[in-house]
Amino acid sequence: MRHNTVRRRSAALLALLVAISGLTLAVAGPAAAAPGDSGDDGEGAPRTLIQQLEAASRGYVEAKEALARSRTRQSQLAARLKELEGQVGPKQAAIDDIIQQSYRTGRLGPMSALLQASSSGDFLDRAQTLETVAVKENAALAALKATRDGQQRAKLAIDAEVRNQLKQVNLMAKRKVQAEAALKAANTGEDADPPGGGTSGGSSGGSSGGGSQAKATPAPRSSDGSLRDEGCTEDDPTTSGCLTPRTLHALKQAQKAGFTRYVACFREQNSGEHPKGQACDFAAEKKGFGGVASGGDKTYGTNLANYFINNSDRLGVLYVIWFKRIWLPSSGWKAYSRGNGDPSSDHTNHVHLSVR
Repeated sequence: MRHNTVRRRSAALLALLVAISGLTLAVAGPAAAAPGDSGDDGEGAPRTLIQQLEAASRGYVEAKEALARSRTRQSQLAARLKELEGQVGPKQAAIDDIIQQSYRTGRLGPMSALLQASSSGDFLDRAQTLETVAVKENAALAALKATRDGQQRAKLAIDAEVRNQLKQVNLMAKRKVQAEAALKAANTGEDADPPGGGTSGGSSGGSSGGGSQAKATPAPRSSDGSLRDEGCTEDDPTTSGCLTPRTLHALKQAQKAGFTRYVACFREQNSGEHPKGQACDFAAEKKGFGGVASGGDKTYGTNLANYFINNSDRLGVLYVIWFKRIWLPSSGWKAYSRGNGDPSSDHTNHVHLSVR
C-alpha cells in the first residue's frame, strides 16, 4: 500500500516536472507573430540593409528599362537611316538628269540669251527656260542636302544611343555589385537555389491555387515607357492604410491569377516599402500568418513568388522574399536569413513583394 502511494507520488511529481518542462520550452521557443511584429527593423533585416537593397534594385531596374528604351530608339533610328539612304540614290539621279539635260540643250546665261535672241519674245522665252532649269536644279540640290543632313543626324543619334547603352550596362553591373555587397556585409546573400515545393510552370492546381506562369497585365507607364513616380494615394483593401497605384495593380493581378489567400500590405515600420504603400505580405496559409509553410502551403508560396518573378518587368518588382531567400532583379535568388528565427521574419510563412 505504502509502495503504491510512493509510486503515485512519484508519478505525480514526474508529470509536474514534464508540465513545467513543457511550459519552459514553450516560453523559450519563438512566439508566432505577424510580419513586422517580431522585433526586426522591417523585412527581417536592419534598416541599412533594406535601404541599400531598395536603392540597388531600384537603380538596376531603372537602368535596365533605360537600356531597353535606348535600344528601341536605336532600332527606330536605324530604320530611319535606311529609309534616308534609299532616298539618296533617286535624288542624286534627279540632279544628274537636270545637268545632262542642260548639257544637251546648252546652258543659257543672261548675256548669251540676249546675244542669241532674234527678237524680244525669243529673249524672254530663253530667260524663262533658264529660270525653270535653275529652279529645278536648286530644288533637287536642296532635297539631296536635306536627306544627307538627315542621314548624318541619324548616325550621330545612333552613336549617342550606343554610348548611352554602354552607360546603362555599366550602371546595372554597379548596382548588382552594390546589392550583393550589402548582403555579404550582413553575413548573408550567398547564392541560393530557388525555393522548392512549387510547380515549374502552369497552374499549381489543387489547394495551392494560382498559376506561376500566368501573364500579368502590365502596369501603366509614361509615354516614353518608363514607370511613373507614384505616391501612396489608393486605399489599401487589406488594411486601413494606403497603396501606390502600381502596388494595388500588382495585388489585383496576383488575385486575378488565383492567389487569393490572406494578404496584408500597408503597415508602419522603421524601414522598407510597407510604410510607403509599395509592399504586400501574402500569407502561405489560407487564414493568415501561421507557422513554417509546408506541403500545399509551401507550394502556394513558391508559385506566388515565381509569379511575381515571371512578371517582374510588367509589375515593376523591386524584390521578392520567400523562405529565407531574396530574389533581386540583378542577381536572382540569394540567401536571406537575417530574421529573428520566427516564421514571419524568416519569411517562411509569407511571400513579401516590394514594388517600385
